Amino acid sequence: MNLLVSCSGLSKSYRSGIPALDKVDLKLTPGKIIGLLGPNGSGKTTFIKILAGLLRPTAGEAQIDGKDIGPETKALVSYLPDRMYYAGWMKTKDLVDLFADFYADFRRERAEAMCHALGIAMDMKIKTMSKGTKEKLQLILVMSREARLFLLDEPIAGVDPAAREFILRTILSNYSPESSVLISTHLISDVEPVLDEAIFLKEGRVVRYDSVDNIRQAEGKSVDEVFREIFRMIPMGGEWPC
Repeated sequence: MNLLVSCSGLSKSYRSGIPALDKVDLKLTPGKIIGLLGPNGSGKTTFIKILAGLLRPTAGEAQIDGKDIGPETKALVSYLPDRMYYAGWMKTKDLVDLFADFYADFRRERAEAMCHALGIAMDMKIKTMSKGTKEKLQLILVMSREARLFLLDEPIAGVDPAAREFILRTILSNYSPESSVLISTHLISDVEPVLDEAIFLKEGRVVRYDSVDNIRQAEGKSVDEVFREIFRMIPMGGEWPC
């Protein structure tokens, strides 16, 4: 089996001692859009940051394309963080130039074409953009690379439905059979139509990993409905009051 991502016993604890990830075992293949699903605090961002090479695991190991996480794997990964980190004084052109200089696999013409289609001018400053426009621009830059693994941390959180539709269309149209997209989100119903597979993370553990088709067929429910069942919160001592 051609593996893109392989994790064995992957664990990460912070100063509190409570594990953010707890013995995660996963094998991901290319050509998939995979949902990393779980509520806030389930370990999604920690997992993504380890694959991006921004955090070191406490125990276990992870590999991308057969290589241990490090400088070589960073060249294979295109990472979208859950918040924008570019300076407000920068213009669209500055960011396109930055990505073109920094990443050998960046496709400037693709980025410029998508910006033009959305009316994002090359001389527009970041600080003048709406939140939705900033999110779109950041995604355009990330998806304009010829990466093997796209790591998208909450790409649709906090943006309007129209922006969400664009983001999902961009993801669908800009990855190849040799690459995979891992989307971290708790907004399941919005991303479910584009997912091939789903990973359910709960308190740092993988509680389910399967294809979306298998989940629907086995449960007779949508992935969103299964997610709500797995993560339903029941107060201590009993059920919700009627």
